[in-house]
Parts: sequence; C-alpha cells; structure tokens
Amino acid sequence: MMNRRDLLKNTGLGLLGINISNEILTSILQGKESEKYSPVQRYPRMVHRYFMEQVQKAEEKSLKFKQSLKTKEDAENYQKITRKKIQASFGPFPEKTPLNPRITKTTLRDGYQIENIIFESRPDFPVTANLYMPTNRNQKIPGVIGTCGHSLTGKGEKAYQSFAQGLARQGYACLIYDPIGQGERIQYADEHLKSRIGVGVREHLHAGNQQFLVGDFLGLWRAWDGIRALDYLLSRDEIDPNHIGVTGNSGGGTMTTWLCGLEDRWTMGAPSCFVTTFRRNMQNELPADTEQCPPKAIELGLDHDDFIAMMAPNPVVILAKEKDYFDVRGSLEAYHRLKHLYKLLGAEENVSIFIGPTTHGFSIENREAMYRCFNKATGVSNMTKEPELKIESIETLTCSPKGQVASLKPRTIYSFTKEKSQQLANNRGEVSGEKLIKSINKTLKLQSLPGKINYRIPRAKSIASYPRKYVSNYLVETEKGIDAVVYRLRNEMVYSRPQANSEQALLYISDLSSDSELREDQFIREIVKTNTEADFYSCDVRGIGDSKPNTCGGADSYFSAYGNDFFYSIYAQMLNRPYVGQRTFDVLVVLKWLEEIGYKNIHLIGKGWGALPATFASVLSSSVNQVTLKNPLTSYTDIAESEIYHWPLSSLLMGVLEEFDLPDCYRELKKKNLTLIDPAGANVKLANHG
Repeated sequence: MMNRRDLLKNTGLGLLGINISNEILTSILQGKESEKYSPVQRYPRMVHRYFMEQVQKAEEKSLKFKQSLKTKEDAENYQKITRKKIQASFGPFPEKTPLNPRITKTTLRDGYQIENIIFESRPDFPVTANLYMPTNRNQKIPGVIGTCGHSLTGKGEKAYQSFAQGLARQGYACLIYDPIGQGERIQYADEHLKSRIGVGVREHLHAGNQQFLVGDFLGLWRAWDGIRALDYLLSRDEIDPNHIGVTGNSGGGTMTTWLCGLEDRWTMGAPSCFVTTFRRNMQNELPADTEQCPPKAIELGLDHDDFIAMMAPNPVVILAKEKDYFDVRGSLEAYHRLKHLYKLLGAEENVSIFIGPTTHGFSIENREAMYRCFNKATGVSNMTKEPELKIESIETLTCSPKGQVASLKPRTIYSFTKEKSQQLANNRGEVSGEKLIKSINKTLKLQSLPGKINYRIPRAKSIASYPRKYVSNYLVETEKGIDAVVYRLRNEMVYSRPQANSEQALLYISDLSSDSELREDQFIREIVKTNTEADFYSCDVRGIGDSKPNTCGGADSYFSAYGNDFFYSIYAQMLNRPYVGQRTFDVLVVLKWLEEIGYKNIHLIGKGWGALPATFASVLSSSVNQVTLKNPLTSYTDIAESEIYHWPLSSLLMGVLEEFDLPDCYRELKKKNLTLIDPAGANVKLANHG
C-alpha cells in the first residue's frame, strides 16, 4: 500500500486539505466500492420544499384579496370574478344532449320507494342512479343530489344509501348516482365485467391523466354527471325547484364542493370529508385523485372555499372530521374565510361547520348535521336524529342487467379521449419551425432563462464502477430552490469549476438516476467509453435521481399511481407549470451553463423519462447540434388513443395535442442529426420503472 503522502499527492486531495482516510483514498484509486466513501449527495426534500413555497405564495396572494373585501358590493364582485376563474379552470361545459332516462326497477318501502334509473349524461354514456322518493307526499318536495365517495359499490355503499334513505324518510327526494369508475360504471371492464385497472382511484387516475393530453379534465366530467343528474331530478313533477340541495362524502365531498361552484341552481349544500386547503394537503404530503386537482386552480387563486363561496348567501355546512386525513385545520380556515364573505352578504348565520369526533367517512353524526342544515333551510322536517334505516342489498339497487353498464356496450370515457385526439390531429396537421417553438413554449409554460448561472461544487460520490476514473459534481441552480445535479466524468481528479477542453460536450439527461445508470446502464456507459476525447456530463433534473423525493409515504411510493411523482405532477398542473416543462427548463439552464463554460456544440442524449425534456430542450436550444434519444415516447397521440398505457403524469402535458405532438419535434431534430433508438409506445413499461 502507498503511504499517506503518496496517496494524497496522487489524488490531489492533499492540496485541498480534505481529511480523508488511506482506505478511502485507496478505494478511489482502485475503483472499488466503499461504504465509507458515500457523502450525502441526495436531496429528497428539495422538490417538496419548492412546491410548498409556490403553493404558500399563491395562498397568501389569494388571502390578501379576500381580506380586502369590505362591503356587500365587494363580496358580490368577488363572486363574479371567482365564477369566471372556476370556469377557466374546469373549461367549457359540453352540450346538453337528451338524457334518455329509463326506470329499470321500482322497490316499495314504508313511506318511500326506490327507483333504479339509467340516464345518459353524454350521448351513449350511461349513468346509473337510485331515486329515493317519498310516497306519502301531498305537495312538491325538496330534492337532493347525492354524490358518492370512493367505494367499490358506489351508491350501494352503506353510508351513502343511508343518507339517501334518511333524507327520503324525512320528506326529501334524493337522487344518488354512481361515479365514473365505481359501482355499475366501470370503464375498463374485462370479459368478467371486472376492472382491469382497479375500481375507483386507479380508474380515475388512468382516465384523468390521459384526458389532460386532449385538454379535458376528469373533474368536469364527474361534475357534469352531477349537473345532468340535477337536470333529471328537476324534470320530475314531484320536485320543488326552490329547494334543491347537494351533499356527498370524500370523493363525493369533492364533487359537492365543485358543484357548488359550477352550478347556480343549488339552494343548500353539505360537503363532507373533503374541504380543507390545497396548502394543507401539500404540507401533509396527501395525494388526491386527478379530479380533485383542477388545472390552473392554484395559479388562478382558487381554493376549496372559493367553490363553496358561490353558494352564498344560501345555506351551507362544512362537514369535517377530527381524525380525518383531510386536515381539519384547513376545514376551519375555509370556514372562517366563508364566514367573512357571508357576513358581508348579510347571511352570516347561513354558513356553519360541524366537526365529527371520528375518522374519515359519512358517519351518522355528520349525516345528522347535514339533515339539520337542510331542514332549517326547507322546514320539511323537524327531525334532529336520523330515522331508522333499512340497508338494502346491492341487487336491490342495481340498475343494469348484469350489474355493469359495460354489459350494454356503451361508450367509455377512453373512447371520447381517443375520438378527440383524432379530431385534434386532423385540425393540427404537421407543426414545424417557429410555430413549433412557440407551441412548445406555450404548452410547457417555460419561463425566461436566468442571467448568470449560479452553481455549487459539492463533494463527489463514490466513483466505483463509473466508465471513467473520476467524477466531479455540480449543483446548477435553475431557479430559486431548485438545483439540477450534474456529474462530470473525467480521467483526472479535479475539484474545481468546470473548464472546456474542447468546443464539444456530451450531456446525458438520465432516465431515473445518473448515478445508477453510469454504473449499470450499458447504453450510456458505451457512449462514454467510445467518446474518449469528449467532455462528458450527466444531469438529474428535478425529482429524478439525487432529488428523487422521499415524501408521500417514502421513496418507495415513487412509481405508484398515487405516489410522490404523481403528487408533484398534479400540483404542477394546478400551478399551471407542467412537471415535464419544469424539467425541460432545468435542461435549458444546464445547456446555458455549459455555453458559459465555453462549449459551442453540445450532443444532447436522453433516455426514457429523460428523453422528453431532452427532446424539447434540443428543439429550443441553438447550442445543441446532435441529439440521441433512447426509449423516447413514440407520441402523445399513442397514449391518448391507447386504452392501456404506462407513462406517468409527470411525462404528460395539458392540452399538448391541441398544439403539437412529439413526431413534430423528431422531424425538426433531423436537422440536428437525431438518432432514435428503440422508441417506446404507450404500452411499453420501461425497465426499472416500478
């Protein structure tokens, strides 16, 4: 073994005054793994801190506006402004088409009957519902739309049929319908009429993420079912249009909240186990379904309370739970904001909050709080306790012949997305040149690049098994709070600012992790080995590799449909800065940094997930003169028109197919010596991706 002096001399570490053991120095020279030489190079909270700051800034701006409201006129003006913001977030309503309702069965009970109904919220898109209708009526009666939360059985869930039956026993007509992807409305049914994706959350995410590509939002689809349910209820002669309520729990609490903001015919509302604030959900690392996260909502200054505010001055009660994962502190914050608004409108007594003592769910105490609110508004009953109930079998409540509308061979939500994708392609045609550049900037919501690029030089990781002997690490600040982690592989030990040895550099945008891919991925290792004279850099953009989050239950949730990669992607949508756009921005800043170092020509290489920001950056950057993409996505059209796909929300773009598609980029990059290697279609699941 060399003595210490020789080791320090040969590695150059002695000049830096670094206190490091002989064993570690030997492992560096011999290229061996050493558990001791593993400085902390991972930044698992970086992305979370960044998003937390963005959400908090947006909330503070919104609160400042709400706190400035001083008069009734101010309050009414706020409502007008907010209603326009809600419409801007959710998008335009579709055309109201014939409901084509039919009653498939009627069940008589003591004092009420249950009608099993199928209506079409869109052409050939059936909605299954139960109408609980009092039979001992002698005048028009109040109506309530019941929205279901997440449950396998939808409207048949005990707690949900309980509130519908409880309302009917007190003199209300309650129409409760199955959500998309639940109950009798599975959208991805196999030959046994079972979901191939997973009932509820999984179907919501799968359909909803895909819809973003064509500019649709699952939240509007879900809410539209509720609006059309209301249309049907009001078509019944028995219903008093002056007393119309909406209520639901969890996912149904979401729909109740959104419906309060989207529909002006409600006279009372009671959302349960949902209302809090976006900031609390972000703080608490709580993912929510696609339909629970409206596009641009946070950028527009919207929060949960803003939707309910559209009800004012009509009565509403927020139903919360002390032990819910929807933070009750946020529920109280929403309530106090609404209290201020209602007071300005002279109806302070019409908004209230009830906090049940138990866990998440539409339990009896919360249902009774809803009854009290509605009874006070309508005078239809003086009951304060829930009447005795008879829980029905699922068979009694089933509307379709085999328990699934899929047996009727209707349209599915996927078929609408596919059809719209085809229409957009016909309208769009090929996009190139300046038009393509403008479309990319518009869709990715790219910001202006910073002036002088700031960067740090942290200590390097263990370099064992890398295709070159030494590595230097750089943290390139792309925006406040975000660093792209850059590796430079070298044949000599250097701890310093990077310098250009030639005009050409290779920049690799990793798929999942520069560190692991430089050790194990033969594709990039071979590129490094065969380009011995070129300066080689590898980059982890935000949320990848060294900044892979450990939130939302830990790093193991990363590839989960409901994990932390999805969590930040959906918040990026609400902030109107798509995640793949943020990652493209990281690449563009690193490219500018390399230009500042002195490189005039850059060969940009991307793999898998990293191929997307590499593609967009290559089109936009004049410093890129050669492009190599391994396993790039074939096209966004491929995902939009495939029933099953395996690409995450973090790779998708809202409304992209209204503007351009990836083949447009690939055609443009032929000018820059593009090489495509094994393109990956929608159904391809890339190696090591969960």
